[in-house]
Parts: sequence; structure tokens; C-alpha cells
Amino acid sequence: MADVMWLVRRLRAMSIPEVVWRTGQKITQKKEAVYFKPNKTEVVGKVFNPKLTDLRIDAEKMHLNLKNTTFSMSTVIPLLGGYDYSFYKQKWNAGFQTAQVWPERFSYELEYKQRDDIGDARTNWELNRHFQFALLAKAYRVSENKKYLDELETLFYDWNKKNPFLWGISWTSVMEIAIRCSNWCFTYCFLDGMKDAAGLQGKIRTGIINMADYIAKHYSRYSSANNHLIVEAYAIGQTGILCGYFPWIKLASEILTKELPLQNYPDGVNRELSLHYQAFYMEAMGLTMRLFHKNHIAYPEIWNTMLDKMCRYVADCTGDYGEVVEFGDNDEGKILDLQGGLDYYPYVLGLFSYILPARYANEKDIRCENLKWLFDSDETEEACRKAVYHPPLSACYREGGNTILRSEDRKILIDIDHAELGFGSIAAHGHADALSFQMFVEGQPVFADPGTYIYHCDIKSRNAFRKTENHNTVCMDGRDQSEMLGPFLWGRRAECRLTDFEENSQIILKAEHNGYKPVVHRREFCFNKKDRLVISDFVEGEQKKEADFVFAPGLKVDILEKQVIVQGNTYIIKIDFKCGGYMNLYKENKMYSSQYGIKRETQGVRVDFGGNYLVSCIQVQKIT
Repeated sequence: MADVMWLVRRLRAMSIPEVVWRTGQKITQKKEAVYFKPNKTEVVGKVFNPKLTDLRIDAEKMHLNLKNTTFSMSTVIPLLGGYDYSFYKQKWNAGFQTAQVWPERFSYELEYKQRDDIGDARTNWELNRHFQFALLAKAYRVSENKKYLDELETLFYDWNKKNPFLWGISWTSVMEIAIRCSNWCFTYCFLDGMKDAAGLQGKIRTGIINMADYIAKHYSRYSSANNHLIVEAYAIGQTGILCGYFPWIKLASEILTKELPLQNYPDGVNRELSLHYQAFYMEAMGLTMRLFHKNHIAYPEIWNTMLDKMCRYVADCTGDYGEVVEFGDNDEGKILDLQGGLDYYPYVLGLFSYILPARYANEKDIRCENLKWLFDSDETEEACRKAVYHPPLSACYREGGNTILRSEDRKILIDIDHAELGFGSIAAHGHADALSFQMFVEGQPVFADPGTYIYHCDIKSRNAFRKTENHNTVCMDGRDQSEMLGPFLWGRRAECRLTDFEENSQIILKAEHNGYKPVVHRREFCFNKKDRLVISDFVEGEQKKEADFVFAPGLKVDILEKQVIVQGNTYIIKIDFKCGGYMNLYKENKMYSSQYGIKRETQGVRVDFGGNYLVSCIQVQKIT
């Protein structure tokens, strides 16, 4: 649970205007508690705000492609951590990681962070985002089989009975309400004009208006105004368009326009420095831009310009085999899933292939089911004809702090992190991984980022996956480069900067950080564009120096004298070391998480070295 010291640290990360705003929010919450705490009111019972009573939803403004003939009939959603949806589908308050359930408590009084006694709130929220509602409505639309409507009604009324407005875990996050509101909008539109659905539609309409009104009054601001705010603005704007309510459309447009330069570097890298959260941000923007365009609502040209840069960055981080290099947190969040599971990055790039002048995804991804419901066949063919963006062999994002390298045969993909820790005063989704790198060979991870694993319970693991020693960089005296003050809060931060980038017959990148003040860690990468990467570390001082290498699971790792040999299915990688003093090489067990909520053991190698430098020569050899 949150303790007093965490609260003190969190307050220190706030500006005076933020403290004033949060105080105002507490006053608003107390007013809401006067009515909603003693009266457990369903969000679908009546429109709470008398000014909004007459709002109606025009499903045609969603512009669904109801002529789509290529679709799945799945009504099962993938749950985080691999949990069985059929078992949990009506267990709205399940703890998941334990047999306990979230208590039926007024949401403003429910502490959901670090609840090892119950479980991870993020895992629970996935069920309560209601992707399944839209899937069932879609299935009823295309089949006219009443069993889908019956199941939707069962789940819908059961959820509303067990989750009164502002009661329980599903009402503890404004962004979660925004994603749920969006899915209810799609559910409503799929049901529009369908037999026996009018009564359910009326209830959904009431809930949508109440949720949108709540989001518009409580959207994230100041140090919390990251991707959450963008998703919340999208939900406000979407509902405003469907209801023809201009104040919500205006509010959404103003928020998104203001935040665009604040949350993104000019070169197109999102300031949260998490590739997944960049794509999440982009999905919210893309869905908004689609609705604005289709309803003839103008938006600033800067939206197109910045989103094009963001698409190019995500495409650059994607290899020819479908592999993706990503640093920072990834909780697998998404806003829309009309197919019961999707390949997220290709879907987001496909979305913008419809909206922007270029194509960032292949034809298969452009024709994914999610997009076929959003765009008609003519738009699909037009998107497929657009000029394709091909990621270059090297892409150095100087402002965003990331460099992506490919071998000339495009079989090797390397990513180097020379970025800041994260966004804003709390850097919520950053990891202590300055000057870390990753490498994929033929689509398979070799030098791996450990991943994320978990958010709101098991703080020991949450911290371990963010620690310096669990990334492919140098750790000194067993300390982290930056100071963890909480699961989403950082104190002292390593300042990292690119000092040189040259590309001729080979690529040389030099960068440094001061996370171990007064000592500076300088690292140089030299890539021959074919099969050899040389990493040179320079660290002055008497501190204990450790270079860590984390390998993906399933690789065979052997240590010889001053050499490590890593064997995959089709390649062997040899790592030779030289240093200015003593050197000790030994294996370590590391943890690795390729999916949220799931972790497994993998192998790593630690190199303890003396002197002021270590040179690691990585040679990739094809097995003949």
C-alpha cells in the first residue's frame, strides 16, 4: 500500500498549480460522494447532468463499415497474464493473482496500488474495459443470432448491477473509464437498428453520456497528464461527435493540440520513452483523426506532421521479421479490439496508413479486421496504393534519444538507448537503462530488454525489471543509474546525452550519462553494418564496475576465458572482451517478461572489470 513517505515524495514532484488543482479535485470528489456514496446508482439508470438529458447518439457518425464481409466470430478477449476468459468473464472484481476479490468500496477510498493481498489492478482493468461487449454486438450484427445479444445483455446488466457508479475497482482510473466509454460507443453503433436491441441501446446511451461527462470533469492534468490524458481526450471527442455536442469536441481538440508538442520530441519520439505507450498515444490520436475527418471537422495540420514522424519512428523500431525493439514499460494497453486479439504495432501503423499520405504497414496489416470495420473497401485499396515508407539501415533520433541500426542484409536489428529517463516530473514508465542496447538476429531476440512484468503488486519484481543491473549496460557498485522512489516515481535521474554519431563505411555512436556522479559513463558503439558490433565502455574511478548482458530465453550460453559464446538456431555469437585491468566473467540468472503478467528465467553474463575501460566485440556468425 502507499505509505506516508511515498506521499511526501509524490507531493515533492508536484508544482504549486498541480497541488491547487488536486485540492480542487478532492473538493469535487467530496461533493460527488455526498450523492453517490450512500446511493449505489447504476451508471445506466439516468443521465446525471440535467444539461445533457436531451443528448442522443447518432450511430451513423461512427462511420462503421457495415458492409465488411471479412470478420471473426470470436467473443473471447485475451486477458493479461494468460488467464482464462471463460472462467473470469463475470468475475468483475477478481484479484487474478490471488483468490481474493476487490472490495465493494467507494472508488475514491479504494487503495489499489501495491495490493499483494488482492492482486494487480491493471490485470483486473483489462476485463473491465469491455472489449467483449463490442465483440458480442458485432457478432450479433453480422449473424443476427440472438444468442450473442442474450450474452451481451447478461454481461451488461450483471456488470452494472455489481459495479455501481464510483463503486469498486473499475471506477478508480479515469483512463479506464475512457476506454470503457469508447467500447460502449462501438457496442451501441453495432446494435443500431438491430431487432430487440433498442432497450439495451437506451441503457448504453445513458452510460456513455454519464461516463463522458465524468471524464470531461476529471481528466488527467499536470504530472499525470501523459498517455492517460490523450486517451481521455479521445473518449471525450468521440462521444461529443456521436452526440453532436460541440463543447466536448472543442475540449478534446484543444487538449490534443496543446499536448502534441508537450508530450513528443520534435523528431517524433514520445517523451514517455516507451515504444508501447507511444503506439498507445498514437492509437488515440488516429481514432480521433479518423472521426474528425469522416465528420468533416477540421483539426490542425500539425497533427498530420507530428503523427507522420511518430509513425516513421515506430516503423524504424520494427524489423523485417516482425520483431520490435522497445525500451521502457509495456502493459499491452489498447483502445479498440474488434477481433479478439491483435498485433498491436502493425495495427497502429496500418491505421495511419489510411489517414496520412504514406503507408507504414504491409497490405496484410492494412487489411486487419479492426481496420476493415473503420474503413471501407475503397479506402483500403487507396491505402494499399500509397507510397511505402521503408525504414533505413540507420536512424538516429538525436532529440528522442534512440538509434536503430540494421545490417545491410537486414537480418540484424540493433537499438541503442541514449535517452532521458522518462516524461515529466515523475517519469512514470521509464527504466534505469541509459546506454543499454538490444539486438535481434533474423527476428529472434539475442541481447534482450527484460520487459515489464507487473505494475500494481509484487513491488520487488516491479523494481527488478527496472533496475540497471538487469539491462545491457554498465552498473557501478550495484547501484541504479536513477533513483526509484515508487513503482511509477523517480527521484535523482541519470542525465544522458549523445556526443557523436558518424556514418561512413561503419557507424560510430558515442554517448554518456552522469548517473553515477561525479563519475561519467561513456559508451561507444561501432557497427560495421554487417556482422560485428564493438562496444567500448570508459569509466574512470575506483568503483566496482559491472557490464551486464541479458540474453533471451532458449539460447545456449557458454563462458570461455575472456569470451562468451551464444548459440541460436541459425547463428553463433562470439563476444570477446579486453579491458585495462582484471576481468571476471560469470553467468547470472535473470528474469525476462515478453508478456505483461508473465515472467520466466533467462541467462545473463556479468563482466566485472578493473581499469578505466572495457571493450566488448560482438561477432555474429551464420551456422552453415
